[in-house]
Amino acid sequence: MKSEAKPGDYVEIHLGKVIYEGILLESPEDEKGIVLLKLDSGYNLGFNKKDLFEIKLIEKAKAKEQKVEIKKSSDKPSIAMIITGGTIVNRLDSRTGAVAPLTSPEDFFKFYPEIFERVNVAKIALPFMKASEDMNFKDWQKIAKITGEFLNDSNIKGVIITHGTDTLHYTSAALSFFLGRVNKPVVLTYSQRSSDRASSDANLNLKCAALAAISDIAEVILIGHATSNDDFCYAMPGTKVRKLHASRRDAFKVVNSKPIAKIFPDRIEILREHKTRGNGKVQVDAKFSDKVALIKFYPGQDSDILDYYVKKGYKGLVIEFLGLGHVSVNGKDNWCKKIKQISKKVAICAAAQTIYGRLDPLVYSNERELLRAGVIYLEDMLSETAFVKLGWVLAHSGWNVKEKMLENMHGELNERLEE
Repeated sequence: MKSEAKPGDYVEIHLGKVIYEGILLESPEDEKGIVLLKLDSGYNLGFNKKDLFEIKLIEKAKAKEQKVEIKKSSDKPSIAMIITGGTIVNRLDSRTGAVAPLTSPEDFFKFYPEIFERVNVAKIALPFMKASEDMNFKDWQKIAKITGEFLNDSNIKGVIITHGTDTLHYTSAALSFFLGRVNKPVVLTYSQRSSDRASSDANLNLKCAALAAISDIAEVILIGHATSNDDFCYAMPGTKVRKLHASRRDAFKVVNSKPIAKIFPDRIEILREHKTRGNGKVQVDAKFSDKVALIKFYPGQDSDILDYYVKKGYKGLVIEFLGLGHVSVNGKDNWCKKIKQISKKVAICAAAQTIYGRLDPLVYSNERELLRAGVIYLEDMLSETAFVKLGWVLAHSGWNVKEKMLENMHGELNERLEE
């Protein structure tokens, strides 16, 4: 069967009386007898070539467009952008049916031109292009260094950082500690759906991020859909936010606190007190010890697992405890005994496995026993935030780990829990 259609073309595939429409995709190298089609719904279908009656060309693939010029306007406030990887910088490759990263800032702004309605993007940095699951503390340090330079530029009103969603809350926590008291907005944003999809959340997130970047909210904040609709975003504190859904556009929620603001494309509605702009210089402190680990306790877990971390030279552990702060303290799985043995060598911190709520080591006798064994109960601090903070604290020799972990530096601890 011959056809003029090439990968990337819009076609009809005829199987007798059944006809499918979509974009013709490139067949895998090892399966040349297979024809792949991306439907308008976004799903891919595979067909055995010998079963097809016709592949009818409907529309040729569009020629590669010219790169757009980044618009600059002196009558709008200037911001800086740091572009990293993640869904927000990906689009459909019509040849393969997979998403691939945009290759330049010009490509990025071609998909998201609305950002220029409010601001002038005066400076752009692309420190790396990684999916967030591939990032580590060295990437946080790179972002922090660049962000600090932008914040100390008197011509820049605020900084937007685009980022993948899976570990975005780790990065927002890291920047909160690494940057300290910021003088301008540091705005992290994302997209759950790629730029080519009609349901992409990127445009609203970026428009709201632009408004946040020129606001007076001088904190590290995360901007994202407040609901599954395209109505407004929340400005969420960097140390109290977590990804709580794998695919919804409003995946990020504030935990044990409240959003700082509702942000609409044309206005900001402040919901609570926040730090405001200042004239001071930002002092970046991005020290980090990677000899920290995050562990989840589960029923029947052997406490000898802790010996592994001691042997490997780890200096701190954040353990997600059950309930108000429980792990097994009886029988062969006696974690209290093991913690008492190693707590002089390794800082042992407890965070809530429940996510919402606060640990309280004084309610039950077994918790008091763990407290005496050396466990640092981190109240309502999120475990991911605790992991980042512990690595940062341990990198500073001479600091009292317990005092620093229980010092509320950037809103990571709340005296009063909020819905």
